[in-house]
Amino acid sequence: MGARFQAAKITDTVYWVGAVDYTTRDFHGYLTPRGTSYNAYLVMADKITLIDTVKAPFRDELFARISSVVNPKDISYIISNHAEMDHSGCLPEAIDLIRPDKVFASVKGVKALNAHFRGGLELTPVKTGDTVSLGNRDIAFIETPMLHWPDSMFSYLPDERVLFSNDAFGMHLASSKRFANEIDHTVLKFEGEKYYANIILPYSNLVLKLLDKVTADGPAIDNILPDHGPIWRRADDIAQVFSQYRTWATQAPCCRAMIVYDTMWQSTDRMARVIAEGIAGTGVEVSLHSLKASHRSDIAKEILDCGALVIGSPTINNGMFPTMADVLSYLKGLRPRNLIGAAFGSYGWSGEATGLLEGYLTDMGIEKAGETVTTQYAPDDETFERCYNLGRSVAETLIRKCDE
Repeated sequence: MGARFQAAKITDTVYWVGAVDYTTRDFHGYLTPRGTSYNAYLVMADKITLIDTVKAPFRDELFARISSVVNPKDISYIISNHAEMDHSGCLPEAIDLIRPDKVFASVKGVKALNAHFRGGLELTPVKTGDTVSLGNRDIAFIETPMLHWPDSMFSYLPDERVLFSNDAFGMHLASSKRFANEIDHTVLKFEGEKYYANIILPYSNLVLKLLDKVTADGPAIDNILPDHGPIWRRADDIAQVFSQYRTWATQAPCCRAMIVYDTMWQSTDRMARVIAEGIAGTGVEVSLHSLKASHRSDIAKEILDCGALVIGSPTINNGMFPTMADVLSYLKGLRPRNLIGAAFGSYGWSGEATGLLEGYLTDMGIEKAGETVTTQYAPDDETFERCYNLGRSVAETLIRKCDE
């Protein structure tokens, strides 16, 4: 069976030898309905070099693809751009089989890999500005700490103008197509944005610095080879992905609102719908997300295109609804910026939920754009009036903010 897995030629020197995971649907809490890929690359220089490995269960697929090009024992070097297990899961087995002359990782990558695999790996640390000769080619390194782990780095092949970008510029997308220009643009936009929101968003300040470095006086790039998803090989596609990353990282206020809530006996749901009417009545676009139908990772994607986050919950056991606690804890960790927001909810007798929601708004640095609306049991006409006015207040504040 192994011989049936073939490498894909990227340039005259570089091959894709990774694995496609069509079945995974959860990536540490992030829904991946289109699966993913674990990309590894082979550089056929004088000193043949393997860049990254794959998730441990896909070891045989990796080595079958390598073997379609070269005997794995002919590989001289291995480069580990990132210590996370979807890229280094079978690194110890690769080292045992290949017996490379050297294995390179960033300084923090050396520490992370030895911590995970409990030592025993002979690794050579490299840092930004270091270059390794592959005989007829050189490969250079650029540390990219916290994009998205402390150990992360890029590798760059100047003669081929190929950037091995690790987890940056990637997406969770399983496909038989290796290149971005072979895949529907709307799919690329959706999955790229979802990936950024759920993986890269907390480090947006670092993204902007990186973009300045690679787009101003940085290296010439003809191909971007990420560790997940398709390869970017056309100039206009590369320019587009850089532009998208800059937009997502800047998080400029967007004149669109989203309402995220859950409900027990429909009181909070009814309030959410009236708040949405108040927002929509001003001409501002609004979307409703009941957590009975929406997942936290989809909420995270939507927040990139929003300027207002309105959150609602009933009170249960002196707290907020568990799904709201889940999504707010998740969003807080992603650290979205430049948002306004408000809270609302219902209760039977104790009513702590809305206070907890307000606390999350404060902790996330979200400016309040209206007074919290709370009702006991079922909302009445007066409550609906306050909900409608809250929606208008959020929309009007958002319009002013977007016009600044």
